[in-house]
Amino acid sequence: MPRVSQSHLDARRRQILDAARRCFISNGFHATSMQDILREADLSAGAVYRYFQGKDDIIMAIATDALGELTSAFDAALGGETARPLDEALDEMLGVIRRLSDTQDIARLILTVWGEGVRTPELAAFFNTTFHGVRQLVSRAVVQHQERGLLPSDVSADGVARVLIGALHGYVIQMALLDDPDPEAFRSSLHMFIGNTVRADPGAASMPHS
Repeated sequence: MPRVSQSHLDARRRQILDAARRCFISNGFHATSMQDILREADLSAGAVYRYFQGKDDIIMAIATDALGELTSAFDAALGGETARPLDEALDEMLGVIRRLSDTQDIARLILTVWGEGVRTPELAAFFNTTFHGVRQLVSRAVVQHQERGLLPSDVSADGVARVLIGALHGYVIQMALLDDPDPEAFRSSLHMFIGNTVRADPGAASMPHS
């Protein structure tokens, strides 16, 4: 019997997850049965159970994929040795959320996954771990801004990080639920709030003009 290539296995796993994602977005987790996923993927039960033990296993894999794309974007924006300006980093995150919502309906998917976290302790633990990692990245960026005199030093870096991440959570909710989320209005208003908090860079102000 010829050996199945890893690329074939990866493609089949992706086929199952894409089918399940479409079902979950359309019908929710609890109204979606394994038979629905099998039918949408056009695969036999044996083919699907080779990769996943059941629906909860598929839900965890989808949550890992969906949030993984966003945490990777956070890492790209803020994971360098010196954090980029917060408004630029948040702009990039808003753009990623909007792009993935347009191409993969990720805002509705994430909202569905968040709701499932209330029921599933394993999923809730995963969300906590993911949120903690992202919060550390944003807190580190806030501390660097404070060290450069761009943010007040007497505010909690962790508190600022929670508020900024909360704004992105709100953006996801609006993209998922509203008929008119108006991403540009959200982006420009968030810039206004950040601009009223972040001071001009003292180093930039002291640089001679050419």
